[in-house]
Amino acid sequence: MNVLLLGSGGREHALAWKLSASPLLTRLYASPGNPGIGRVAELAKLDMSDHSAVAAFCQQKKIDLVVVGPEAPLVAGIADDLRAWGIRVFGPSKAAARLEGSKGFTKDLCAKFNIPTAAYGRFSDLSSAKAYVAKTGAPIVIKADGLAAGKGVTVAMTLDEAMAALEACFDGSFGAAGAEVVVEEYLTGEEASFFCLCDGATALPFGTAQDHKRVGDGDVGPNTGGMGAYSPAPVMTPQMTERTMRELIEPTMRGMADIGAPFAGILFAGLMITDSGPKLIEYNTRFGDPECQVLMMRLKDDLLVLLNAAVDGQLAHMSARWSEEAALTVVMAARGYPGTPEKGSVIRGLDEAASEGAEIFHAGTAINGGALVANGGRVLNVTALGATVADAQKKAYAALDRIDWPQGFCRRDIGWRAVEREKAGV
Repeated sequence: MNVLLLGSGGREHALAWKLSASPLLTRLYASPGNPGIGRVAELAKLDMSDHSAVAAFCQQKKIDLVVVGPEAPLVAGIADDLRAWGIRVFGPSKAAARLEGSKGFTKDLCAKFNIPTAAYGRFSDLSSAKAYVAKTGAPIVIKADGLAAGKGVTVAMTLDEAMAALEACFDGSFGAAGAEVVVEEYLTGEEASFFCLCDGATALPFGTAQDHKRVGDGDVGPNTGGMGAYSPAPVMTPQMTERTMRELIEPTMRGMADIGAPFAGILFAGLMITDSGPKLIEYNTRFGDPECQVLMMRLKDDLLVLLNAAVDGQLAHMSARWSEEAALTVVMAARGYPGTPEKGSVIRGLDEAASEGAEIFHAGTAINGGALVANGGRVLNVTALGATVADAQKKAYAALDRIDWPQGFCRRDIGWRAVEREKAGV
């Protein structure tokens, strides 16, 4: 099979790495890709917003399957447009991608189909939103309705923070994404990421993970796109997984089919495990980043076989096998992230790091004058397997410490919650 992978981050490098191992694969193309992806795929320069150009490339290269990595092209309808040209695509339709593209849409779906989530209000003007927040009080969560590159959510611990977040949304800080705002009840509990591979009718559980959103050790500082992750998530016991499927995922699948937007692709549920059970924080309609990196390390089956089954509506006949080992990934970021990252600094020592038994997934790199350089905020994902989370953590940091990049930084405590559980024997 000839496969085209769209995207350029650490998530896409992990997908390319796993796809490249499939006996079904004839040739793997990636666009735009990155230097790490270029080691396992042929890179192509395509504008993902130009769907006709992507379709023409697929026809020219006889592409049998397109795998869409990031959310923006899915929300823009690339899957629908490529299918209209007769091209097979792994990824949801534009209508189904609203689960990520509009937080208000998802909250209304939860209300209609009795899916557990935080209480909420939807607002399209500042005064109404402020009145709701003043009445409800803090802590409270403010979310820009649309895609905001992971920056449109504020967990406001005070009313002043909440009001400032509302003003930022309606003042245009997040562009069109903030034209409407969702205000949510503050939930307490433990967060987890839960994934399902979906074909429109069947949802196949596809791994669990926990990530670290805050930039600093001890989970302090501003939120980021994720500074590291590990899998599996200890809080997602077999019983909690069963409840999540029964109470959240299956009603969502039925609900999306009922409204004429059956969901096919990866359904990524961000959960809060509360005292009363799992509640939905948000849905994403693609693999998480950096959660994808740890999932691909643990997946024992052929990813391409599973993606084909999802595209062909055959998941009812499939299962997914996972390594008993834990996987952990540490993000190396460029100085200045999550603000304005410094670009262009030279990175050395990746071969030495890989010799420690880790996989190094590129997230924001480029080649400049023959040297590997930083070209983004999150730059590298140092990823390892281990018998326990503590073991995987030790291996990942041993590899990371072989990387020569003075302008990079990382958290030194990825996986701390799971490691403490292991020490306590929980």
